[in-house]
Amino acid sequence: MPLDAGHDWWRSAVIYQVYPRSFADANGDGVGDLPGITSRLPYLADLGVDAIWISPFYPSAHEDGGYDITDFTGVDPIFGSLADVDALIAAAKKIGLRVLLDLVPNHTSRHHPWFVASRASRSAARRNWYIWADPAKDGGPPNNWRAVTGGSAWTFDASTGQYYLHSFFAAQPDLNWRNPNVREAMAGVMRFWLDRGIDGFRVDMIDYLLKDEALRDEPLDENGWYDQPLAKYQLNQRGVVDIMRSLRRVVDGYAGARILLGEVESRLPIDVLVRYYGTAGQLDVLHLPFNFWLLFLPWQSAALERFITDYDGAVPEGAAPNWVLGNHDVPRPATRLGAAQARAAMVLLLTLRGAPVVYYGDELGMPNVPIPPERIQDPWSAALPGGGRDPARTPMRWTRGPNAGFCPEHAMPWLPVGDELEAINVEDQRHDPGSMLALTKALLALRRACPALRGGNLRCLQGPPGAVVFSRVHDDERFLVAINTTAAPVEVPLPAGTSGIVRISSAMDRTGTCTTLPLRAHEACVLEWIPRS
Repeated sequence: MPLDAGHDWWRSAVIYQVYPRSFADANGDGVGDLPGITSRLPYLADLGVDAIWISPFYPSAHEDGGYDITDFTGVDPIFGSLADVDALIAAAKKIGLRVLLDLVPNHTSRHHPWFVASRASRSAARRNWYIWADPAKDGGPPNNWRAVTGGSAWTFDASTGQYYLHSFFAAQPDLNWRNPNVREAMAGVMRFWLDRGIDGFRVDMIDYLLKDEALRDEPLDENGWYDQPLAKYQLNQRGVVDIMRSLRRVVDGYAGARILLGEVESRLPIDVLVRYYGTAGQLDVLHLPFNFWLLFLPWQSAALERFITDYDGAVPEGAAPNWVLGNHDVPRPATRLGAAQARAAMVLLLTLRGAPVVYYGDELGMPNVPIPPERIQDPWSAALPGGGRDPARTPMRWTRGPNAGFCPEHAMPWLPVGDELEAINVEDQRHDPGSMLALTKALLALRRACPALRGGNLRCLQGPPGAVVFSRVHDDERFLVAINTTAAPVEVPLPAGTSGIVRISSAMDRTGTCTTLPLRAHEACVLEWIPRS
């Protein structure tokens, strides 16, 4: 079967995440919107990605950046209308881009009509759509579960005398996925958007969907703490896989290979992570569970090589790995790793086996932008001091002009665009053959042209200390990728009897044939690997 078979498009797809508030402002109010995204689709097609995933644009109380949704089948007026969604989907399909939307099944806004009805009384018809519990004997929360955003995961509702569960902010009560009415309602939400022609969903925080029915306390360590990704009762209950299978059946009911890309806890152990594929021969859960480990592993060759080998080997036969280097919740690679390392990391991301996700602006090397106190938007800044996510959500930089071309000069962008506009913007980098944008485009073009990089086997090879080295092979096509994770030069020998043609260097200044590969500080190279005649 060809590597690029239409129904398997997702196996090696490059998915580009768009944060709609920050991508492009079409109506001049300083906030990105759906028509703005539509206007920039040709840029994404030219970049060479296969699909876009659009973060939530649904009606919201805006108490958590749009993830507190009041209507799963609408569009918040700040982003546009349903007609704008339809126009975006049609325009994307016309130029060969697939469209994924965010599905947020774990919780709603406290202002969602479902929760308003649930909160009305203990006997309300929708009471069991959410998770309610009596106080503990001391009058406090029912158990010791913590919210991701800090503090107890329970809030007391004085009007009904019970607590409701919220894995995130109190403004985001958790739905009760043990209730079949909730499952059918969310399946209806999916069908609403699938009927409009989308290609699938990125599903938010799936491992939180089921909680222990007895609401047992989490076992605590000697410090009175528990590690959330490893929580025994609050998340990762076995039944979540069955829920995902039911959602998979919804998308499988549509023609055209619609997919589910699922978000799980960021540091989930590999054996738990790969459960969300299903099993070899029965890959009927998620098409792609998010693998966030590149966001948190140290930028060190030993740690990277060990994880790449273990994870690639644990993915069930017939499934595809997933890789993520940046997103809307973590510092950008250019800030987290450094500018040169971010270039090398992009080489790594786009040459590993499977389906990578590129966060908007990372193809330019956009850094985090400091946010003055008076401009802070993210409630996490108050809940988790130092944990604010605004610096990684700032407007896309299209030009070096006013407001970086994100919105008109007369408008105030919803977050600052930052400095360094002369070097880090689309317009200038398009004309610079050594730019981060040029590197990303070259990698995507090579990936698209070469079956070995799209879907070939991966094997880590022995390299010198400080270097990650692996091969990608499909039939007679062979590539070698070498990444120097250190600030000192290293030399990578090629296997005896072979030589390499440098196809891409992260510095975008090297070509030629070699039998040994000297790597400069923080440099990465992609070589076509050939036997010597």
